[in-house]
Amino acid sequence: MEEEVPSGSDNIVTEFNTYEEFLNSQITSLDLFYLEDEELARQLVELGYRGSGEVLKREEFEARKAAAEASRLSKRSQQKTLAHSGKDLRNPFLKALASKEEANRSGKMTTIIFIRDKNARGQEISGYIDYAHRMKTEDFEPYFAGKKRLLPRPSDLSFYNWETQTSTSNPTPNYQVIAENASGLLFKNKRDRKIINVDPKIASPGDNSTRTVITFDEDDEAPKYTQVVIYDHITRRKT
Repeated sequence: MEEEVPSGSDNIVTEFNTYEEFLNSQITSLDLFYLEDEELARQLVELGYRGSGEVLKREEFEARKAAAEASRLSKRSQQKTLAHSGKDLRNPFLKALASKEEANRSGKMTTIIFIRDKNARGQEISGYIDYAHRMKTEDFEPYFAGKKRLLPRPSDLSFYNWETQTSTSNPTPNYQVIAENASGLLFKNKRDRKIINVDPKIASPGDNSTRTVITFDEDDEAPKYTQVVIYDHITRRKT
């Protein structure tokens, strides 16, 4: 019996927008005839003297209403955020991005993507993309659906056009760019202040970080890139 009460209460808070609407639903025309006062009838329902349904205090109604709304938003958010859901992913790069999408959206991981390829004009470009930041500022569903091709932009962490020799670097909410350094290009995580070194010659990119080189099968018909390297950093809050 204990399990049935919350279920019924949940139905109540989803059926009625306000506590007053809930109280009104418990008032009969006979109640109004004898009491001649709608507000008094509501008070009697709240006290349990009138109404045939469950007695629910205003505070409890409001609390359950808030909990139901939070649950609804959470479910809707989960459905929205996983852009790769339901996609037939054959490209190894997109498969890798899909496996890291939830962790990047939740903040457990901050992935940096290095891409070298050609743009729509046939110019060779390369750059480093803050995956979590790009997902917050752009819809990734078209990328996972194969309708768009993920490429670095001048607004990303780092960008270079080899033909025009245009070079840009920008900080993001997750990373600070350290360009003028003897060790080469570095990225500093703003959350735990760890350094990610993208030099391919070193054994490890840094603490709590891994480097994965994506390889493409020549026989595969899926879109290929000249070069893709993924740097995953597990973020840990400072204690």
